[in-house]
Amino acid sequence: MMSRAAGVEQVTDATFAEEVLRSDLPVLVEFTADWCPSCRQLGPVLSAVAAEERGRLKVVQIDVDANPETTVAWGVLSIPAMLVFRGGEPVKSMTGLRPRQRLLAELAEVAAA
Repeated sequence: MMSRAAGVEQVTDATFAEEVLRSDLPVLVEFTADWCPSCRQLGPVLSAVAAEERGRLKVVQIDVDANPETTVAWGVLSIPAMLVFRGGEPVKSMTGLRPRQRLLAELAEVAAA
């Protein structure tokens, strides 16, 4: 079972379209796995961002091992990978661990675009 970041919703192949592509809010999706140490380190950062951006940005995680269709469909080759979707379209892609401030700064760029 995947380690879950507090306040971060889990999505699956079955729920991705509804929860991410049809969301009214922009969505930050983290592609993650239990065996990924950097993914585990990113958990608290995602929790903080989810709390800070509540109402402006939805933050979700998807387990790459349990959800191969979505992982392949969006071309995720290494994790942690994060994609930001707005209006059902990917608008930003990030790979690797980031501190909260850097992630918020990158998300602000997307919000301003």
